[in-house]
Amino acid sequence: MILPWLWRWPPGLLLAVLRELTSDVPVHLVECAEEVHPPEPPSPAADLQLPEDGFGPLFHRRYSADIDLHLRGAEEVMALFVAAPDQMVPGEVAVFDPEADHVDLRPGDDLVVRMPGPWNGPVRVLDVTPTSFRLATRRGHLEAGQIEFRAADRGMRLLFEIESWARSSGWAADLLYDRLRLSRQIQAYMWVRCCARVCAASGGRLRNGVEIYTGRGEPAGERR
Repeated sequence: MILPWLWRWPPGLLLAVLRELTSDVPVHLVECAEEVHPPEPPSPAADLQLPEDGFGPLFHRRYSADIDLHLRGAEEVMALFVAAPDQMVPGEVAVFDPEADHVDLRPGDDLVVRMPGPWNGPVRVLDVTPTSFRLATRRGHLEAGQIEFRAADRGMRLLFEIESWARSSGWAADLLYDRLRLSRQIQAYMWVRCCARVCAASGGRLRNGVEIYTGRGEPAGERR
């Protein structure tokens, strides 16, 4: 039997490409080489897939959105995100599928982020605070690392950021992400739209679009 989410592969990929090309959200790219320092790995880390388990360069990526004229603050916005993560990501490219019997995010929860194409993402919720939550990749994910979603009140502005520290899980994932940049483009589309949805949930407007910072480095112990 064909799994019901397989139908999303071709239309999801096509929609992501078309909407990225026609997006009304300005995107500012910043790329550089850096000495990447991922967060300390959680303990215990059984069945997690961390940077030392990965392949290829270690990427540090940060999506930043400054939001003006917002009606909801950092805690309110992140409470909405944690309670219903599917409402903050574009459904054509990502669906949060919890393995627990609740949809909100709680520390220790395992879930799968289902995406179009053969790169579904099993993850674990490491931490949830009033203004942030952090996920770590599990075995079978195309990446090996951690990602954090957070919001902060900055005077009259709201800052929302998505920050990740990750490597590809193997040579095939590295080919798709770093060489062909296919999965990287899908990922960028997903998180830029996430920033836009968080902005909409806050009742505000994006001040200068979304900045995507990409730092590229070699994992510790593998530098030449």
